[in-house]
Amino acid sequence: MVRLLGIDPGLRFTGWGIVDVDGNRLCHVADGVIATDGDSPVPERLRLLHDALLALVQAHRPHEAAVEETYVNRNGSSTLKLGYARGVALLVPALAGIAVSEYGAMAVKRAVVGTGAASKDQVGMMVRRLLPGATIRRADASDALAVAICHAHHRASALRVMAGTRMA
Repeated sequence: MVRLLGIDPGLRFTGWGIVDVDGNRLCHVADGVIATDGDSPVPERLRLLHDALLALVQAHRPHEAAVEETYVNRNGSSTLKLGYARGVALLVPALAGIAVSEYGAMAVKRAVVGTGAASKDQVGMMVRRLLPGATIRRADASDALAVAICHAHHRASALRVMAGTRMA
């Protein structure tokens, strides 16, 4: 069994989700959102994000992590702040010795829903269907679980390719 941590980074809200993968079975472990105060200075918010992610890594001991890639929007300042949060989301598991993968939003949607043009509601519905019993309270947590599911699918494909290579 492998434990995966999915992260949907954001400076205001960072979603996180943990799933266990056993073969092609997925099992929901936990999910949530790390919220920071928009009135606090950015360095303080980044420290809070770091500390909360570190506590999650220490409590749940994931074997691998996956982080959603940043999309670029018209507001350069917002994109930069999202990049800061994404940097922390990549750094915390890496410092803990956990392999980190990155996936774009379209790849995540394709893996979970079957189309890269899926809406947030469709992603949330499929996450709930794939992880029965998950009580997801915010879309950020659902998105993070979707990132973990995406990683589980890509990981399984890579393992099948490696197994085929060894047999040849």
